Amino acid sequence: MANTSTNRYTGTAVVLHWVLALALLTSFSVGLYMSDLPMSPQRLKLYNWHKWAGVTILALSFLRLVWRLTHRPPADVPMPPLQRAAAHGAHYALYVLFFAVPLVGWAYSSAAGFPVVWFGVLPLPDFVSPDKALAEAIKPWHGWLAWLMAIVVLAHVAGALKHQFVDRDGLLSRMWFAKN
Repeated sequence: MANTSTNRYTGTAVVLHWVLALALLTSFSVGLYMSDLPMSPQRLKLYNWHKWAGVTILALSFLRLVWRLTHRPPADVPMPPLQRAAAHGAHYALYVLFFAVPLVGWAYSSAAGFPVVWFGVLPLPDFVSPDKALAEAIKPWHGWLAWLMAIVVLAHVAGALKHQFVDRDGLLSRMWFAKN
């Protein structure tokens, strides 16, 4: 495991963090918007875009996990044990959800008989065989898991903002772009 000797995350970790954050926010927003649209070419286009984003999020999550497993994060800032446990629990939950949400979405799309063609160019294999009953059983799980991830992300953001503006302990600067 590579060791970071500073109190900051590596540049790669920072870029992966913020690109993934932007991708998640955008995909979640598009998912909310498209789900209430009537059937139309625009809705189908947004569903395809949402699936492309999901596969991209899955790939970014894999890269981020590999980077995290091979590069030691900076030491924790001092905080009460309950806060530390909550922070670590939120991070673990996010990593699980980074994979669960897109994989469940892919499984739903496959079961519903709608293939995933990444960026309209690269056809991906079906995650499960087409099965309408399975699709109906899986469909709500994608939404529930996405909402759970949104809640954990909001808690993560609230914790980071608390550290920045209440505790003033510099925690947020560890995951921000270097000033150099």
